[in-house]
Formats: sequence, structure tokens, C-alpha cells
Amino acid sequence: MGALSKVVQFSKKYPISRGILAYTLVFPTSCLIQQTLAGNKWETLDWKRVFQFWLYGTFFLAPVGYGYVRVMSKWFPHSDIKTTIKRILVDQATYSPVMTSSFFGGMALLEGKGVEGAKNEISQKFLPTYKTGLLYWPIVQTINFTYISENNRVPFISVCGMAWTVFLAFMLQKELKKVDVE
Repeated sequence: MGALSKVVQFSKKYPISRGILAYTLVFPTSCLIQQTLAGNKWETLDWKRVFQFWLYGTFFLAPVGYGYVRVMSKWFPHSDIKTTIKRILVDQATYSPVMTSSFFGGMALLEGKGVEGAKNEISQKFLPTYKTGLLYWPIVQTINFTYISENNRVPFISVCGMAWTVFLAFMLQKELKKVDVE
């Protein structure tokens, strides 16, 4: 048995591995793309930030995304347009705001900003990010829930998430307004 067929067999036996592999590649790559677009050269790349993106994507987002896809498939097992609309509404009302907050809070904690820093990141960056996501994710999720098989939904979302994660990296690096803490 060849190496590729072993990988395929492993991913069928452990479907979470597909999402972990996808996010392991997508999150740090997106961070590198954002830094490059911001003008960084190889010598000035922030490798600590790339590592933090890898940690977050691999060990938090991939397992949570896998569980979420499984739950959504059980709650909404059909692939018709009515079910797709329900899925998108639930997705945008629950998963999207939770994951947007988790990203800014989790990354702030990984950066050593503490709980107050995480709260500040969320309070300042959540709303503009969430509003932008409302323009992007319903389209992606319509394709995902309508045309993509359950086994391939997490990898599909992670690939579509590449552009989104570049945007998240951009939002993350934006300077915060100074907030008086009393």
C-alpha cells in the first residue's frame, strides 16, 4: 500500500484529521500572506505570530469546527434550500459570533495580553469583523451546505477560510484605541 493510500485510509478512519491538516496549513499560511501583503520581507516576518496562528488553527479551531459540522449535520440532515437557509441562519447567529470572539480573545491570550487585553481586543474588533463576515460567510456556507459532502466540509471551509484568515490577521494587527482602565 502506497503512502497516499495510507493517508486516505487514515483520514477515513479518523475524519477529524482532515480538518486538523487543513487548518494546520491554512492558519499559518494566511498569517504569512497577510504579513507579506503588509510589506514584510523574509527577514522581518513575525514567526512568533505565525506559530500562534498555527497553534490556534490546529488545536482549537480544527476540533471545534469538526464538532460543529457534525452537530449541524445531525440537526439539519437534508441538503435542500430550506435546510441550507436554516443552517446559514444558525451559523451566523451562533457559530460566527462565538468563533470571531474566540479568535480575538484566544490570540490575545497567546500574545500574552492577559484577560483584560483579550476583552479589549474583542470589544474593539468583534463588530467590524462580524459585519464583514456577514457579507462573506453566507455565500461560502450556501455552497458548503448545498454542494459539499459532510466528509469534505471542514477541509472546504478551511480552504475558503484562507482568504478570511488573511482578513482576520489584518484585523488582529490593527492598533487598538487606547482605553482608560480605572
